[in-house]
Amino acid sequence: MADKFLKITSTDSVCRAQERYYGKSRRIDDAPERDAFTDEETSFVQSCDSFYMASISESGWPYIQHRGGMPGFLRVTSPTTLAFADYRGNRQLLSTGNLTANDRVALFLMDYPRRTRLKILGRARIEDAREHRELVMQISEPDMHGFTERLFLIDVISFDWNCPQHIKPRYTIEEIQEVVGPLQQRIVELEAQLRIGEERDRVS
Repeated sequence: MADKFLKITSTDSVCRAQERYYGKSRRIDDAPERDAFTDEETSFVQSCDSFYMASISESGWPYIQHRGGMPGFLRVTSPTTLAFADYRGNRQLLSTGNLTANDRVALFLMDYPRRTRLKILGRARIEDAREHRELVMQISEPDMHGFTERLFLIDVISFDWNCPQHIKPRYTIEEIQEVVGPLQQRIVELEAQLRIGEERDRVS
């Protein structure tokens, strides 16, 4: 766990809970201003095709939103900056509205096949796509330029890798097809060979 993440999340109430249940707490008195991504975090983020983002409303309620796209749609623009495009959708704009009042966000990235998860804390700002066409071209997926309404830019403060315990492996259709495809092709070949053999038996 990065020190900054622990310092942010280990509030007094969290420490009291740790002390009650485990007899001690983990407190960090000193930590850097932020924890920058290493190559490991950068590679992981760029390989993900989805993530969850939490924001806080003005009434204090948390809201979690799912985002998905092609691997790499969540851009790592620097070791401390993330960016993604917000496309035309249901027009609720819950995350967008929340972030105008409180810019704090938490991101949760999952790799189910490898049972790996990365948590990220940061501060987000939103830019109107109509005013930043160059950024749209850089950040949004090529076939979605015309549907981009906003750009989310996240200043990464810290991150934490979680253990794989209790993560159930799940696979995408593409990942399943990589394994099943050759087997299906082999079945087709064997069925063809079987039909040829049956034809020979009838002729003979």
